[in-house]
Amino acid sequence: MSAPAVSADFTDSTASAASPAFSVVICAYTEDRWEDILAAVSSVRAQSRPALETLLVVDHNEALRERLLKEYAQGEDREHGAGREVRVLANAGPRGLSAGRNTGIAASRGEVVAFLDDDAVAERDWLRHFAEGYADPAVVAVGGRTVPVWASGRRPDWFPEEFDWVVGCTYRGLPPGRVRVRNVLGGNASFRREAFAAAGGFATGIGRDGDRRPLGGEETELCIRLSRARPGAVLLIDDRAVIHHWVPGPREHFGYFRTRTYAEGLSKALVARSVGAQKGLESERRYATRVLPAGVVRGLRDAVLARPGGAGRAGAIVAGVLAAAGGYAVGSVRARRSGVAFSPAPVGEGAHG
Repeated sequence: MSAPAVSADFTDSTASAASPAFSVVICAYTEDRWEDILAAVSSVRAQSRPALETLLVVDHNEALRERLLKEYAQGEDREHGAGREVRVLANAGPRGLSAGRNTGIAASRGEVVAFLDDDAVAERDWLRHFAEGYADPAVVAVGGRTVPVWASGRRPDWFPEEFDWVVGCTYRGLPPGRVRVRNVLGGNASFRREAFAAAGGFATGIGRDGDRRPLGGEETELCIRLSRARPGAVLLIDDRAVIHHWVPGPREHFGYFRTRTYAEGLSKALVARSVGAQKGLESERRYATRVLPAGVVRGLRDAVLARPGGAGRAGAIVAGVLAAAGGYAVGSVRARRSGVAFSPAPVGEGAHG
């Protein structure tokens, strides 16, 4: 879930600073998403506020890397105007999303590094809204709002909005506007380069690593580490910075919902081991005690009023909580037995300047 704790609406209190240069990192791993990858890159190239560059980091898939190298011939895109350059890189670390992101960070040249999922497209003003957040020098990270695009054309009746994090999207319960948060959500986020110098990169071994289990939580762990390294740091979510995230058919089914919520529990156990349960589960406690009970009541009310899916949504919320709790219990036992410790990955100083 990586649910961000929030505070009251955040308003800039400083004069606008010079707008930073953005590098956008997109991590890819399979040719099955070929059209999605091209669409993601096109959405970055179409930004109203151009990016300095787009970095495509390929996760141990040489065929995909070669195909992307041909699609975006190195050096030629410099002639096509600002924001058109695309650089294709191989993941220099172990298999997985965290190492891929770290590879992109190390190779990037921008003052701010933004991340976009390979199966998502950004709205035209995505980077412009990110840039506005960085007018305050205290801001070290800005995230945005992620909207699901269902393969079936509509949200399944039983699927609760409170669990949209299951499909990598912004969930019901977050306040609107620009707000301070504990953590941003990794598929639609940006960080100042100095954040990685202060806290290191994404820790490997927590998030997705190419296997079939949909783990997560790596961005939560990084953001908590960052706040500890820079106590005065401000992290924001601006819901005007919108991306649209594809939800394939299999992820609309309850089987995936149950698997993903269980995996989130496993991930939270790893995050808690890395940064401590107090911070690692801080916002999750509020989410579980306030947002989810309200969702159950809303679902039951809809069921009484004979509205489609009401009982199913209430049942899915309960099932999701139980699956996540089970995953957390299992993950905690495994973490204690294995004695695994996580440390931030160094990402180097990058190629900027």
